Amino acid sequence: MSVTMAVAERAWCVVVPHHAQGAQQARHRLAAELAGVLPPALLSDVVAVVAELVGNAVRHAGPLPGGVVRVAWRVREFGGGNAVEVRVTDGGSTIALPAPRIAGPEEVDGRGLTIVEALSDRWGVEKDGLGQSVWAELS
Repeated sequence: MSVTMAVAERAWCVVVPHHAQGAQQARHRLAAELAGVLPPALLSDVVAVVAELVGNAVRHAGPLPGGVVRVAWRVREFGGGNAVEVRVTDGGSTIALPAPRIAGPEEVDGRGLTIVEALSDRWGVEKDGLGQSVWAELS
């Protein structure tokens, strides 16, 4: 399989249900859209980051109107290769902004944003009048 390394900027946006199947739908759509566009290792990291962000949106935040989560990604040329920005937007949480935490060895969850932080060049959270977006950039 050949991989195209030079890509004009491309962007996609999908809306998935605010439940676990939504995370699965987002992963499959992202993998299908970017197969052959990104090197396999980068694609794997991007899919893992989106899975974590959508999973967190489903577990810890409310949905956008209509019971959905919006997943967007953008591919652009960067330093001779490609960079990808992913953004997951949900209805936000009244508890706290997303932040990595230290999970003990016996805990079965709590590592999502630590994984996002490890795989991404940078990531962050933005709030607006409609909800909350967690974004990450990978290259």
